[in-house]
Amino acid sequence: MARLDLPNPDGSITSFTTSPPRAFAKALPPYPRIAFAAAHVVADPLAEQDPWLDAKLDWERTIAFRKHLWSLGLGVAEAMDTAQRGMGLDWAAAQQLIRLSLDAAKDHPGAMIASGAGTDHLAPGPDVTVDGVIRAYEEQCEAIEKMGGRIILMASRALAKAAKTPADYERVYARILGAVREPVIIHWLGEMFDPALEGYWGHHDHMAAMETALSVIHAHAHKVDGVKISLLDEGKEITMRRRLPRGVRMYTGDDFNYAELIAGDAQGHSDALLGIFDPIAPAVGGALASLAKNDLPSFHDVLAPTVPLSRHIFKAPTRFYKTGVVFMAWLNGHQDHFVMVGGQQSTRSIQHFSKLFRLADAAGLLSDPERAASRMRQLLALHGVA
Repeated sequence: MARLDLPNPDGSITSFTTSPPRAFAKALPPYPRIAFAAAHVVADPLAEQDPWLDAKLDWERTIAFRKHLWSLGLGVAEAMDTAQRGMGLDWAAAQQLIRLSLDAAKDHPGAMIASGAGTDHLAPGPDVTVDGVIRAYEEQCEAIEKMGGRIILMASRALAKAAKTPADYERVYARILGAVREPVIIHWLGEMFDPALEGYWGHHDHMAAMETALSVIHAHAHKVDGVKISLLDEGKEITMRRRLPRGVRMYTGDDFNYAELIAGDAQGHSDALLGIFDPIAPAVGGALASLAKNDLPSFHDVLAPTVPLSRHIFKAPTRFYKTGVVFMAWLNGHQDHFVMVGGQQSTRSIQHFSKLFRLADAAGLLSDPERAASRMRQLLALHGVA
């Protein structure tokens, strides 16, 4: 195994030796749960650009990672916040990403893919109206449907700014859900992921906001496949899950408590649409195969070591979790560099990366420890750790 020097929280440096990677069971659908991984994008580090302003992607590596996820039996949630939507990836680049991913999915029979439709081409501001938000949503939904895609209806920063009451949310969602061709997944993204979404659904209190969301879902249940709730609160997700109409799924977006929520209880379970499934994808299929056999001990044996890793990647400020996701992709050879759209690789410290490295090793998720250690040494050297 590989040995390297890693910094400790107190600033001291100690030697660390990697462990062998875990041999995760190979399994393919059908699984007892639907499992989407919200996938990251690979920046093009050699493109002429202004890194904080431009979104230049390595399309070949970006699509190759989607093929990797499909090969492991996971679905792809495309152009979501994990793909830096709203944090470097604009609507123009998102359209190209969705188009290329949909084309690539045709070569993978049974591949699941759903794509984010939002209003991110409409900048929030005092002149933005609720009707303007409706038109923005319609534009993106129509574009995705024209490409033959399935829609994940993302939360809107512009709506959070323009809406005055819960009734404004109800009007917007009623209009969009009434027009879509096929049932969508509604994404309730909490303010811990995006501070601009504070007070979504017309309330700052999540339980009051939930009432508005449930009202919308019950009124249009035939157009709602499910809801992805990203509040990092197991109790709130379970409460909402138990109140959904029959046939409407709960897709957990809880990157802190996903194992218990996916396992479920006597009154139900959550399916999954998770950013953490991007870096831990090799573990997910085997865990779900164990669940199919009602082998809960094996299910938790696989996923339990991934939870501390996920909680670290998604620690506050949670919106910077994408940096840890891409860091893992670099360590595991899915890309040759640690450069992100918008320069987002700078949002976490070397202490953060060092702990992440240790946790990934503990979960058996460093597929080639020698390569991972070599790349970690490069990052350490840039931070003055010889």
